[in-house]
Amino acid sequence: MKFKLAIVSALLAVGFSAQAAPIVIKYSHVVTDVTPKGQAALKFKELAEKKLAGKVEVQVFSNSQLFGDGKEMEALVLGDVQIIAPSLAKFSKYTPKLQIFDLPFLFTDIAAVDRFQASKEGQDLLRSMEKKGIIGLGYLHNGMKQLSANAPLGSPTDAKGMKFRIQSSDVLEAQFKAVGGNPQKLAFAEVYQALQTGVVDGTENPWSNIYSKKFHEVQKYIMDSNHGVLDYMVITNAGWWNKLPADIRKGLNEAMVESIKFGNKVAYDEDAAFRAKVIAENKAKVLPMSKEHLAAWRTAMQPVWKQFEGEIGADLIQAAQKANK
Repeated sequence: MKFKLAIVSALLAVGFSAQAAPIVIKYSHVVTDVTPKGQAALKFKELAEKKLAGKVEVQVFSNSQLFGDGKEMEALVLGDVQIIAPSLAKFSKYTPKLQIFDLPFLFTDIAAVDRFQASKEGQDLLRSMEKKGIIGLGYLHNGMKQLSANAPLGSPTDAKGMKFRIQSSDVLEAQFKAVGGNPQKLAFAEVYQALQTGVVDGTENPWSNIYSKKFHEVQKYIMDSNHGVLDYMVITNAGWWNKLPADIRKGLNEAMVESIKFGNKVAYDEDAAFRAKVIAENKAKVLPMSKEHLAAWRTAMQPVWKQFEGEIGADLIQAAQKANK
């Protein structure tokens, strides 16, 4: 009898232990903790572990510690990581419609981006890749992109023959080709060294990336161009997400919504602050761009819209334009 009781007690202990073991969630990204995305990821960990105390453990891997931006999408689909937040430029092989966010001079400012992402058309894009194993949990801002180079870029003709680092995006490749540039697709972790050694002459990034990754130390000029947006989609493995217990999924979704709201506020509030820090360090010269200069760049890059209209959809482009005020 004592033997049977011991077995029952052991089995109950094992069952209790299995139930008590938290679900481990790996959240991987490629930028530093001080960036808006880095802070949003840490906020998600804080909120998720508070809402689902003892039920989940969120492990945040920043700065390409776990996967670089060349491998993270594959790792997510394979289930090696549960949450990542790639740039919107990374999704063209899963749905060409998300190329809309790479079109140059489409949005007037980050508020317009926010309005489009909150619209029905923008929200529909979050679920556009579910059949391919990806669910979007929300959009995370970084900010409007600025051109940088080792020579001033007042006119589109100034870019002729220059090598620009770009993300892996056909739209961004076409964008720089439209002004005679030579675009080079490189992983984010390789950008500083590529700029430092002259493998590329320039690039494009929001102020948070420019300052946190010290690109202003290896670029002579940064143009106030605001010519495009660099945002992220926080995504998860569809199979993993859909199999989660309903209460866990609900809690994680609530934590994600709150963390994205927090991260987006950080992005908005800190954009000017990062710009000011770059100016204060005086390692790169920040050049304002006149309306005339910007108009010339917009005109030179405008053919890119028509080039990708068939893949993206004219209706989607029109919906994005309606978000501008």
